Amino acid sequence: MTRVHLVVEGQTEQAVVERVLAPALGEKRIYLSAMLVGAPGHKGGVRRFAEVRKDIQRLLRQEKHTYVGTFFDYYGLPIRDWPGRASATRSDLETEACRVEQAMLEDVVSNMGADFCPDRFIPYIQMYELESLFFVDPDVMAREFDRPDLADAFRNIVMQCGGCEKINDSPETAPSKRIIRLHPAYKKGRSLNAHAPIILSRIGIDRVRRSCPHFGAWLSKLEALEK
Repeated sequence: MTRVHLVVEGQTEQAVVERVLAPALGEKRIYLSAMLVGAPGHKGGVRRFAEVRKDIQRLLRQEKHTYVGTFFDYYGLPIRDWPGRASATRSDLETEACRVEQAMLEDVVSNMGADFCPDRFIPYIQMYELESLFFVDPDVMAREFDRPDLADAFRNIVMQCGGCEKINDSPETAPSKRIIRLHPAYKKGRSLNAHAPIILSRIGIDRVRRSCPHFGAWLSKLEALEK
């Protein structure tokens, strides 16, 4: 049995971890839990990395035999404050995401001390937002919105961008912004009728990981922790 605590950006990510990822990885004896970044009662959201680091290090020090990871969207990360963000470029999506994750790892390791095992921290940055994953199946997304007429519009977005994880991160074209523009009733959060866990459950994690290489590589890292 292996425990992994994920520090997550918001309630939507928390719901996806608890209701989609945790059951899937639990079958492999990888037990995930999700903790919102920030003080109790905070609803999440992008924070300065100095604050995120406190949560990461507290979890790493509390339980010496567990792993800690993150689940943050690339979109909206503070450029000046977040490790690796200022130097990231868009020339290579995989390199861009990995550069930020590597910089996060190096930052945490340098602050944990010489006795810390770097393998215990597994940072993950979602390119470019959690909502990118919905576009793996535009028909499922449109159906869950009760708007089957939108399926072609969602499909065209994927074609224009060249892939789900390449739907970019400007305030007008980030995945969630595109969805809200077409379907203003999109529900974030962790309520029972929030769309994210429902849509991803309907699509299925195996399909998502095949269509989203960076997301798939992260899941493979978590699965490799099986003991």
